[in-house]
Amino acid sequence: MTAYNVVRFRTKPGRAKEFIDRHLSAELNAPGFRKGVLLKTGERDFCFVGEWNEYDNLAAARPAMIGILDGMRDLLEDLGGTLGVTDPVSGPVVAEIGE
Repeated sequence: MTAYNVVRFRTKPGRAKEFIDRHLSAELNAPGFRKGVLLKTGERDFCFVGEWNEYDNLAAARPAMIGILDGMRDLLEDLGGTLGVTDPVSGPVVAEIGE
C-alpha cells in the first residue's frame, strides 16, 4: 500500500531560497521512493511530501532522510513546544480520492 511522509518546516529569516536550493540538489536514492515535492505554505513555511511504494520502504529510509535534514538544520527555525525544527508525520494510504 502506498505511503506518504509529510514534514513541516519554518526557515530562519532570509534563508528560504537557500532551503529551496538545498532541496533541489538533494538526492534520496532509497528503495521504494517514488517522488517528493516541497510546498511553500507561508512566507517562511514549507512542507515536504514524499510518496513511497509502501510504508516499510519509508521506515527503512528514515536514517537517509535524517542525513539530508542534517545538512539543512542551520537554515531552520525551531517550531516551538517539543517539536524542534521539524513537524513530521507519515503513514500508509487508507483512502484514495479521485485519480
